[in-house]
Amino acid sequence: SIADRYGSQVYASLDTMLADVDVVDICTPTHLHHEMVLKAAEAGKDVVCEKPLARTVAQGQEMMAACNAAGVKLLVAHVVRFFPQYAQAKAAVDRGELGQPAVLRLARETFRPKKAVNNWFVDFEKSGGMMLDLMIHDIDYARWVAGEVKTVFAKSISSAWPDVEVDHGLAILTHQDGAISHIEGSWAYPPPNFRTYFEIAGSGGLLEYDSGSTAPISLYLHQEEGGEAPDVPLPTSPLSESPYTTQAREFYHALVDGAPVRVSAEDGLAALQIALAAIESARTGRPVDLEPLPEVPA
Repeated sequence: SIADRYGSQVYASLDTMLADVDVVDICTPTHLHHEMVLKAAEAGKDVVCEKPLARTVAQGQEMMAACNAAGVKLLVAHVVRFFPQYAQAKAAVDRGELGQPAVLRLARETFRPKKAVNNWFVDFEKSGGMMLDLMIHDIDYARWVAGEVKTVFAKSISSAWPDVEVDHGLAILTHQDGAISHIEGSWAYPPPNFRTYFEIAGSGGLLEYDSGSTAPISLYLHQEEGGEAPDVPLPTSPLSESPYTTQAREFYHALVDGAPVRVSAEDGLAALQIALAAIESARTGRPVDLEPLPEVPA
């Protein structure tokens, strides 16, 4: 019925659709990204892929190599880079207004995604859990602002109590230039709450943002089932153009005009490596040193 309404066509599989499209935009569960990107690359189609890029670093490397070999673009949808407050803070750092970044604090706190059936978000093997699905947003942003990461140390509720129906975690990133990022992620808030926060402290100043700062009162109460909240939490923006539209516009110009984009496939792979290191650290209770990733064949 949706296809009829919008003049679209329904395909029984990705394979049957590929011949009829110019670009493949992959918004499927994380564990399916690898196979679908490889198929799109083999068909010679440019690819937009949701974050996280893949479920494992090896998968991400293979996806990038396949797209490079096929001569197609691979764009990773790390949308936080397109939220204006985050983009403006990054620009302020680049202009030197804060001096040398020293301490970053980032938080992304919301409720655990819901689905009526087959909730792949809560299946660790498919999604990687809260750290890979949610915290990776701020991991990518911290690396964008403060540079490459050399060590990760993390703790999470799920690593200690895997059967609990909430999760909350903290990751500490030590950057190669000496900056430290404290990244907090949560699937423990009651719906429909979604709070984000960042603080960037440098040698020349401090920059802060809190999505809840304009609210005079913040009330967090767990409600009975059926309350007004989306199944999958999404941050909001008060601007006339959604950051998701801004991202799509930039990706469009990259695909059609060859224009540069602010996030690369290499960025998506680096964020994936850091997030997986945070998961490993939370599991073992020990810090994880990151090894430089080998260069993917062009």
